[in-house]
Amino acid sequence: MLFHTNDLKHRTVTFQGKQLLILYLESMSDTERIEKEILFPIVHEKEGDVQDVVTDAHVEKQEDLRTAVDKLVQGQAVIILEGDTVCYVVDTRTSHNRGIEEPDNERVVRGAHNGFIENLTVNLYQLRARIENRHLVVRYYTVGKETKTKIAIIYMENLANPDLIQEVDKRIRSISTDTILNPGFIQEFMEDDPWSPFPQSLNTERPDRAMAHLMEGRVVLLSEGDPTALIMPVTLFAFYQSPDDFHTRWWVGTFVRMIRFASFLLAFQLPAIYIAVVSFHAEVLPVDLVYTIKASLDKVPYPPILEAFLMELALELIREAGIRLPSPVGQTIGIVGGLVMGDAVVRAGLVSYTMVIVVALTAISSFVVPSNEMSTSIRFLRFPLMIAASMFGFVGIVFGTMAVLIHLTKLTSFGTPYFAPAAPMRLKDMKDTILRMPIWKMNQRPHDPHPQRKKQEDDSSRRWKKDDQGKQ
Repeated sequence: MLFHTNDLKHRTVTFQGKQLLILYLESMSDTERIEKEILFPIVHEKEGDVQDVVTDAHVEKQEDLRTAVDKLVQGQAVIILEGDTVCYVVDTRTSHNRGIEEPDNERVVRGAHNGFIENLTVNLYQLRARIENRHLVVRYYTVGKETKTKIAIIYMENLANPDLIQEVDKRIRSISTDTILNPGFIQEFMEDDPWSPFPQSLNTERPDRAMAHLMEGRVVLLSEGDPTALIMPVTLFAFYQSPDDFHTRWWVGTFVRMIRFASFLLAFQLPAIYIAVVSFHAEVLPVDLVYTIKASLDKVPYPPILEAFLMELALELIREAGIRLPSPVGQTIGIVGGLVMGDAVVRAGLVSYTMVIVVALTAISSFVVPSNEMSTSIRFLRFPLMIAASMFGFVGIVFGTMAVLIHLTKLTSFGTPYFAPAAPMRLKDMKDTILRMPIWKMNQRPHDPHPQRKKQEDDSSRRWKKDDQGKQ
């Protein structure tokens, strides 16, 4: 069985005049509970049925030895009585959880400041505490033949499309790998187009964000040991929404959301536009600006595309170093890399001042996106666009952008169009995309997850207004 591992502990006592063996893994089990709920009553009672003597509520008879071993590995204690054909499994798992904190990469100004943690049960509690509804369904799966990772899908039975649930179930059951380390593994096994640079399910560590998508008829996937939830299906516009949008006035939310979409265009196209202008289309610039840029470029000995690649590579190196190093050192690296090195490479004539401005503005724009995965995709996509701009100027940018748009319109997430409601166009669903209309105007759920009930608000939410007008 597991006699090769040193953390396997065993206790032998006499019960019913026979030898009784208690097995457990010291690293996974709560030894105090074993002493209090198993050993103490058995030693004192000495007679009776094991299930009645053990005070723990979760005692299970088990006839299959392999299943008992699996339970043992999960942290449960196994009781074997001499001459008995069954064993008893008692849930004595221990847990070491960190506190519930706000996720570092999804902070908000207003609203809830708690996030998911690595314990699946705690995460499910956070969702159930927000949605006290009997239609909230949790279904468990075990994936990974060796790691046996426990995952759960959550959905609203009266809202989520049964075809969507069936599709998610089918894709999870088809996973046959040995190892599942995190939701990123599951994401790649399940997504429609694994070759696409765009993420096709939304990652979040915020329970309120997961709850909002559940109430739109989507499915949430959580896994044991990871604080990240996967939401499916999603559209491109979901990556640019933030809980903060709904804690401000609707027009402020709309303004901020428009800035995010403008940042998408800047992060994707600005370096390419700069390369195209200085290489092919200087006539589009005002005359005074042409002289300024030309004076800056005269000191650089290579073409703008190499200059751009050098700066982008330096930026990615600084970013990666900042993430891997401890926080105080990471901030220092950012200051040294961004300010000192930036100034030094310009003075050395390796890069122009204008390129430093373009790359800095591009970097800031890419970090405005609320989703880290989408931010990474945009940073990746601007490299081929820069190459196209250096070869064909504005024509290359137009063809590169068209290729991305065509890909977005063809892409699907669990069968629903990724670019909806822009393509196919549904004006009714545009109320919560680039715009953030007043909440009482969004009385219909989005069409893309095909929810069972479209209507989410009665016509009477602002009835008091009509009543007041009637009295006047």
